[in-house]
Amino acid sequence: MERIVDVAQYIYEEYKRQSGESIDEMKLHKLLYLTQRESIALTNEPMFPEHFEGWKYGPVCREVRVNYTEDGMNMQDIRKISLENAYIAKNIILQYGALASWKLSRISHDELSRKNSRKGLQPNDNENIIISMEDIRKDAENVRPYDSVWDMYYDEFDDAEVI
Repeated sequence: MERIVDVAQYIYEEYKRQSGESIDEMKLHKLLYLTQRESIALTNEPMFPEHFEGWKYGPVCREVRVNYTEDGMNMQDIRKISLENAYIAKNIILQYGALASWKLSRISHDELSRKNSRKGLQPNDNENIIISMEDIRKDAENVRPYDSVWDMYYDEFDDAEVI
């Protein structure tokens, strides 16, 4: 399992490589959340153990918040992430990286995980209510439309004779 700061640094560097620009902190948090959701959707496992909080503009990880600088993560021991996880993160950047930070924030507002973390709060409250991993798993189910087709494919060939 990766550390979120390592994934954040990878996204920071890959975003800069693709766009020629530094990523702002808000966009970084949203891309990290989407990367976590996508990892669960594809592998059924979270990419990193750290949690997000449901802030007013969407998911935020305090560890990234504390270590973010305009030059990347402010840490000495940044480690490379696995090729599999880099592939997932890179695809999230390709899919969502061109969107403005506020647009990513609006997308995150539609996620069940964020909605549940905000229950009982005022719109401008920034509380440290943790977003449930189970709720992120439920959000991940919405990005897996191929599951029924995949299951159907395997059901059809379960009894097939192997040559």
